[in-house]
Amino acid sequence: MDQLIKEQLTGKKILFATVPADGHFNPLTGLAKYFQEAGADVRWYASDTFTKKLQQLAIPQFPYVKAIDTNAAGIDNLFPERKLIDDPIKKANLDIIHGLVNRSSEFYEDLQQIRESFPFDLLISDSVFPVAPLVKHLMHVPVVAIGIMPLGEISVDLAPYGMALLPPQNEEERKKYDGLRDLAANVLFKESIDSYDALLKSYNISLPPSMLINLLIKTSDLYLQIGTPGFEYERSDLGKNIHFIGALFPYTQKGGHKLWFDERLNQYKKVVLVTQGTVEKDVQKIIVPTLEAFRDTDVMVIATTGGSETAALREKYPDHNFIIEDYLPFDEILPYTHAFITNGGYGGSLLGIKYKTPLIAAGVHEAKNEICARIGYFNYGINLNTENPAPEQLRAAVEEIIANDLYKNNVIRLAEELNNLNSNELSAKHIADLLSRKAVS
Repeated sequence: MDQLIKEQLTGKKILFATVPADGHFNPLTGLAKYFQEAGADVRWYASDTFTKKLQQLAIPQFPYVKAIDTNAAGIDNLFPERKLIDDPIKKANLDIIHGLVNRSSEFYEDLQQIRESFPFDLLISDSVFPVAPLVKHLMHVPVVAIGIMPLGEISVDLAPYGMALLPPQNEEERKKYDGLRDLAANVLFKESIDSYDALLKSYNISLPPSMLINLLIKTSDLYLQIGTPGFEYERSDLGKNIHFIGALFPYTQKGGHKLWFDERLNQYKKVVLVTQGTVEKDVQKIIVPTLEAFRDTDVMVIATTGGSETAALREKYPDHNFIIEDYLPFDEILPYTHAFITNGGYGGSLLGIKYKTPLIAAGVHEAKNEICARIGYFNYGINLNTENPAPEQLRAAVEEIIANDLYKNNVIRLAEELNNLNSNELSAKHIADLLSRKAVS
């Protein structure tokens, strides 16, 4: 780390804050340790779900007190109607209102209490932590948001975020997208937009009403977007506060454990990794169809279940070419892998790209459709445009990925772009610059 940057960070009180989801917490852990090792006083406001991880990281935790922990309780248990919604727009509205807007006052009360004992100089949050504007406008503390999903800033060049529509190819599509942006603001996402606007107004904060993810980007002092321009659509109106920082991966302790390996990897020339992440518990969506697709074949399938039905799957699929585990270290598997089947988690997709593995994407909800759309648009793999692929679709996609060098070559180029960026150093530089500017003003 540059000595001047280290001096600017040493002694600073930095509070990390994240909504209760693995994909929002885990990517920030490497950055938090980096700042801690640079001499900053780093602490974390997080769900009890992450207490053990924070203890292992030796980062002091402020637990949720007023805030309802939607991770621990399970969002589908808290809001049973969610399970009955298939429309991604309706589900997005429900998730935003119940998971974010309605938690905002609870989060803010907790942060007010935290600040009495820990007067933090800076808040670093994931990109959907909804009280960042309150911290900025009411506490007058600078806010840095980390973009843990594809860039959600509204652009005149693109369709509304969440629809997974590709960049316009002609003037007719451009006009169509203009209308869709109006439709999104005034009809499709109006319920969640109005809900968040009312929340801000209750704190006497007046901002132009907009989709939550866009508003959080616009109001952050600094927005550090995980990924690279090569994994994002071009925009003529990119916000000045937005900077790409490459792949921000979870903190890993160097050494100290035996590397994962299975002798069967030497017996198969085609290896496929499949995962649904940790949130999606229904193994029938991707894992079971993948196993069905490659029974009695020469393809090795490594399936990670996230702890869902592992024993039952092993009993049903005892085939020699199947490895089924709760969790496995992807960075130790991907060097052997020829195709990575995923429901479109952003961190997992970027990890696959880091190891130059083409992707087969099958995801719709929680903005995964936007990730899957980018995978298909840039030919970093194949977007199946569903979260319930059939075995035949998966088998055909794997065959296409392996046979066609287009995907592999494109992923190699993006991996070089990604791997040339030192995410922690870039983030530290941008944040040190921000703190320096705030100190002068």
